[in-house]
Amino acid sequence: MKLRFFHPLPEVEGMTQKLEITVEIHSQPFDPWIQLSEWSSTAAASASFSGRVRDVAEHGSSLEALELTHYPGLCESLIREDAERLLMAHGATAALVIHRVGRLSPHEVIVLVAIEADRRGPAQRCCMALLEAIKHQAPLWKKEWRDGQGTWVSGNTPL
Repeated sequence: MKLRFFHPLPEVEGMTQKLEITVEIHSQPFDPWIQLSEWSSTAAASASFSGRVRDVAEHGSSLEALELTHYPGLCESLIREDAERLLMAHGATAALVIHRVGRLSPHEVIVLVAIEADRRGPAQRCCMALLEAIKHQAPLWKKEWRDGQGTWVSGNTPL
């Protein structure tokens, strides 16, 4: 599902800039490099993070798969709201968030967060803040599979 939202920023030297926010939830694998090349613009700075499924479960045993479920509609909406708030707070102009759901094998890409801004500092800080907001606030639930048995993950991984 692809959602784009635009929000005007205060006028800068007589021009009004808009926030561009793209939030996608994918049930199939995606290539973060292709997504970034199709998304990026002419902004002076960008920062991105792509995360992969670890091959070790929460308690140190070998991970067979990670299953993610989400609350459709609400998940995208909450991520968009966080992105809008954080773009404005950090002075950034665009955000791209792609998150996988479904059953993922170790080393598959699970998330891509990218930010564009006029400077590297706002882009980097906003990227980190948005990733943490997604990890701790988005309605996504994880189940780790080991030896054919699934166990729900109770918390989030540390920073």
